[in-house]
Amino acid sequence: MASENSPLLAYRLLGEEGVAFPANGAGGPGGASARKLSTFLGVVVPTVLSMFSIVVFLRIDATGSSGLRVLPQGYGWNLLYGSLLLGLVGGVCTLGAGLYARASFLTFLLVSGSLASVLISFVAVGPRDIPLTPQPGPNGSSLPPQVGHFTGFNSSTLKANLGAGYAKDYTTGAMMTFASVFAVLFNGCTGIMAGANMSGELKDPSRAIPLGTIVAVAYTFFIYILLFFLSSFTCDRTLLQEDYGFFRAISLWPPLVLIGIYATSLSASMSSLIGASRILHALAQDDLFGVILAPAKVVSRGGNPWGAVLYSWGLVQLVLLAGKLNTLAAVVTVFYLVAYAAVDLSCLSLEWASAPNFRPTFSLFSWHTCLLGVASCLLMMFLISPGAAGGSLLLMGLLSALLTARGGPSSWGYVSQALLFHQVRKYLLRLDVRKDHVKFWRPQLLLLVGNPRGALPLLRLANQLKKGGLYVLGHVTLGDLDCLPSDPVQPQYGAWLSLVDRAQVKAFVDLTLSPSVRQGAQHLLRISGLGGMKPNTLVLGFYDDAAPEDHFLTDPAFSEPADGTQEGGSPALSTLFPPPRAPGSPRALSPQDYVATVADALKMNKNVVLARACGALPPERLSRGSGGTSQPHHVDVWPLNLLRPRGGPGYVDVCGLFLLQMATILGMVPAWHSARLRIFLCLGPREAPGAAEGRLRALLSQLRIRAEVQEVVWGEGAGSQEPEEEEEGDFVNGRRGDAEAEALACSANALVRAQQGRGRGGGPGGPEGGDGEQGPSTALTFLYLPRPPADPARYPRYLALLEILSRDLGPTLLIHGVTPVTCTDL
Repeated sequence: MASENSPLLAYRLLGEEGVAFPANGAGGPGGASARKLSTFLGVVVPTVLSMFSIVVFLRIDATGSSGLRVLPQGYGWNLLYGSLLLGLVGGVCTLGAGLYARASFLTFLLVSGSLASVLISFVAVGPRDIPLTPQPGPNGSSLPPQVGHFTGFNSSTLKANLGAGYAKDYTTGAMMTFASVFAVLFNGCTGIMAGANMSGELKDPSRAIPLGTIVAVAYTFFIYILLFFLSSFTCDRTLLQEDYGFFRAISLWPPLVLIGIYATSLSASMSSLIGASRILHALAQDDLFGVILAPAKVVSRGGNPWGAVLYSWGLVQLVLLAGKLNTLAAVVTVFYLVAYAAVDLSCLSLEWASAPNFRPTFSLFSWHTCLLGVASCLLMMFLISPGAAGGSLLLMGLLSALLTARGGPSSWGYVSQALLFHQVRKYLLRLDVRKDHVKFWRPQLLLLVGNPRGALPLLRLANQLKKGGLYVLGHVTLGDLDCLPSDPVQPQYGAWLSLVDRAQVKAFVDLTLSPSVRQGAQHLLRISGLGGMKPNTLVLGFYDDAAPEDHFLTDPAFSEPADGTQEGGSPALSTLFPPPRAPGSPRALSPQDYVATVADALKMNKNVVLARACGALPPERLSRGSGGTSQPHHVDVWPLNLLRPRGGPGYVDVCGLFLLQMATILGMVPAWHSARLRIFLCLGPREAPGAAEGRLRALLSQLRIRAEVQEVVWGEGAGSQEPEEEEEGDFVNGRRGDAEAEALACSANALVRAQQGRGRGGGPGGPEGGDGEQGPSTALTFLYLPRPPADPARYPRYLALLEILSRDLGPTLLIHGVTPVTCTDL
């Protein structure tokens, strides 16, 4: 139902043509009914009057400065005149929009007659000298009187007026510039929104507002250009600069100009006051500023917001204390520019967001015009008054922050979300997987988590390893949807998103329901991500018999009140996840399925990372800081398959380079900057010392990786003969038996443990190679993860060998890479 308290831009969405709407209370009994104003009366007339009044007439000095004193002058008298006129305008606006429309039309007739007399006077009046009011000089004296000249149409006068020739404003004494003149002239365009303010009373606002506004702007532009041309052709520069009321001096009948002055002043005041009152009333209705705008909520029985009118009247009364138009011109112009920039920015945001419900009927609308409008407004703001521009933007920022803190009405919606959705979708479509290049590779991780209470260190370590790539937390809930009344996964998303916020990791959450963990992992590997942002690396915790720790109890980020509730009454995060698995309790994943999941990932061409003992990582290395610590650490990398030693250049395979890349990425994280990277080479029985190291250093130089390189010799258990070529990962099949494989794993484990904690003086030779100087401890070890055996029956033995290989090594990552990730090209 349309009424006086309708929103400014409330358009009729339903209703039949010709249906009469109830009266809006404007004008009391018998007042005009709602939505009966035509395009001419509702848009063209108020817009034209508002745009004319600011420059053409309000600049004419109604109190008389051309020798004829119409009314007493002075600051007090001017304040009194303004207050009386404001009272009259406030009374009209209080009675409603119907009376305002009638008064505007009458004013339009008076202004048109006044303009016609001025235009005719340029042609009908002959040349004359016009005495100017003497200006005050220094020490209270007066300057000699000046005389302005109305020359009639004279090409010499036009030529003399073509230059800039800025002079002092005789009303303020300030030197005029392009910016200050623009600030005054721009106010002639501030009435462009007058028609939009009447949208609630228009018959067809979607058609009347754009059409009427364009007609009014075109008409006003033509009149302005005509007046500028006639004035510069007939009036010398002295008259133009020293008498702003020269229209009356050259008019055939000066009283008609005076009538136009008062008429158009009243019209502009009414238009501004009724528009401002509607805006204040809308803000008050939405409770955006609390009790500050509470009086603006008051409405009459017919719906007229007279409380907002009185509120606006009081604010305007304060502005009248300034006394002179030029004093306020710059500030008013800057605030208008801020408002117009905000409107342009809103339209630009809606257009860029491609919201389906944003369908402007104005065919000339474009995001280009919106962007040009925003840029022009901001540029002119700072050209006019940098201080006022900065202050207005700061004020707008503070108001925006206040509204954000208070929280706007939920029914508004947020254009920022629409913009983010549009941009993300657009760039995801442009992220073409066919254009992938190894030079721009980055890890995109899928971390499968059973219970986050025991996986917080791994969760944070994976966040560090992602290096700006995709990071997805995956969880499999066991169950069959056919046997359940509803999906149990959807209610869990809130808890997992809260976990991401509390842990301060940049991760997405993807949950699935499956009869088994292995099948759920397959689902997540296939469907997680979108477009070119899909996981390329699977991260799993290591499968061993260690009892999981409850990190929620020791991590400061997860400290919660004893009553199990958070601020606001929501349940504590610790209550949303079950306690960690007790030692000896059954697991949801068997060793067979665990290794099968690793094999599935490799079949899908995904890299695999198995993380063991991440709870022993130094806390400072998992922090978000710079990692500055008094205790230095090493990051050890073994880029050779220790369960199948070959010697020679075996470290340059794809998997070995993947290990180097992941260790280097971790070193780029601020918390790991101080850790030193060490790379160990295992010499074969026929390998000459120094040869492999030289080749590796050359490779590291090409890859731009800074690291220490150390050679170690295989000790007992490595075997003195090189194995024959056989399928990689099939080391537990064929001639090599379980006992020999276990001995090899034990030997490799002893070799790695012997190098941990050694400094640069460890030298070649492994645990028996000289007495090196004891150095920093190893914070993290990267090991080559062999492929699972081809025979699924060998999976448990394969897992046992991995357990022996990584036993007592501290935090360890066993990694197998299947895709090239390094490039020597810049």
